[in-house]
Amino acid sequence: MRDTNPAVDLRPLTIRTAAPDDLPQLVAMLADDFLGREREVVSDPPAAGYVAAFDAIRADPNNEIVVACIGDRVVASLQLTFTPSISYQGSWRATVESVRTAAELRGRGIGAALMHEAIARARRRGCRMLQLTTNKARPDAKRFYERLGFTASHEGMKLPLEPEPHDVPLPLRADAGP
Repeated sequence: MRDTNPAVDLRPLTIRTAAPDDLPQLVAMLADDFLGREREVVSDPPAAGYVAAFDAIRADPNNEIVVACIGDRVVASLQLTFTPSISYQGSWRATVESVRTAAELRGRGIGAALMHEAIARARRRGCRMLQLTTNKARPDAKRFYERLGFTASHEGMKLPLEPEPHDVPLPLRADAGP
């Protein structure tokens, strides 16, 4: 593991479920890369959409945002979603999304510690599979996940959905399905 910032002491690293006060730091980390700069908006306080999504995630027992902190500073985060599945004989799976580590602290083991926590949480929930996608524009991230034991076994696909002019956004509800 490369040591990019030896002045940072990681001994007080704590991993916990995100709290509402963490939201500004979460949004700032999401915006702090070449892809996030194009789609995220950092403001104080965070925009209403971020607050609504965070509240819906916190209210949903099958969703959580997990953070790694040094002192009061959030230095890494991920979203973990638990989904029942008909495949694998009706087992559950966990999906990791929105993984971020503060740019100046990458290569220090923080992301690996956070991912190990996600793996442990998925196992405690009885999940048979932990899955994620990573943007093809992030080859370092792909190598990171491979070092953790993930394999590129599937080809992921996405379809951006823009609202139709007549669409009325539905309120976010923790108990609402697709």
